[in-house]
Amino acid sequence: MLHVETRHAIHQDHARTMGTADLRKHFLGEGLFQAGQIRLIYTHYDRFVIGGAVPAGAPLTLDKVAETRTATFLERREMGIVNIGATGTVSAGDESWQMETGDVLYLGMGAGPVTFAGEGRFYITSAPAHRTFPNRLIRIGESNEIRLGDTATANKRVINQFIHPLVMESCQLVLGYTTLLDGSVWNTMPAHVHDRRMEAYLYWGMDEAARVVHLMGEPQETRHLIAANEEAAISPPWSIHAGAGIGAYKFIWAMAGDNVDYTDMDFVQPGEMK
Repeated sequence: MLHVETRHAIHQDHARTMGTADLRKHFLGEGLFQAGQIRLIYTHYDRFVIGGAVPAGAPLTLDKVAETRTATFLERREMGIVNIGATGTVSAGDESWQMETGDVLYLGMGAGPVTFAGEGRFYITSAPAHRTFPNRLIRIGESNEIRLGDTATANKRVINQFIHPLVMESCQLVLGYTTLLDGSVWNTMPAHVHDRRMEAYLYWGMDEAARVVHLMGEPQETRHLIAANEEAAISPPWSIHAGAGIGAYKFIWAMAGDNVDYTDMDFVQPGEMK
């Protein structure tokens, strides 16, 4: 079963007037991982798509999506898939890949229908593409690893870059994930914005009762979302993104826009935020 929700772009002046319910309606992705379903959110931020596929014993195929008005979803798109569950399989064309927890699969433009099977819980990201790059399964040992932060500021973390110029080529999709180390809770602090790209976060690996306070909004007009495990935050180009969580957690970050330069960001120090 396929379910697609469209999220229109929100201007920052509009976001300033929103209460909790409206902020969650427009910027939080809930219930993406439902057994036997593919659930997508089609955003008007760089036409970026996020979603989840949970085969739960029966294969699921992502083929035609009415919102793109193309013969197949990947006809003019590229895709990044992260398996956040147990062992599963993804197939496209005449290729098939077994994915373990934490593996990332890149599918290039024109890969055709995509089938998900096995015990995986597959996080889907997709952006428009202008040329075809080779399909590639990337395991964590092949990612580019960066260690940042300090225990004194509670933001010691490991960043693994997968779909990234240092690892492989893509059109505009950039993807990886960040793991907070024991005793650290703050992600991406100091916060930053990048007006040239949108970004989406999927919080992952959290206890059922745990939550992350995801900070968003303009630097001097901050807002927040309370996010549970396997919930996503959609971050417009004008918004900061940072957060603090209860206990261990990870987040998958994925971006699309004018460039694939991971370092193209404008930092906002805590003293500048309100």
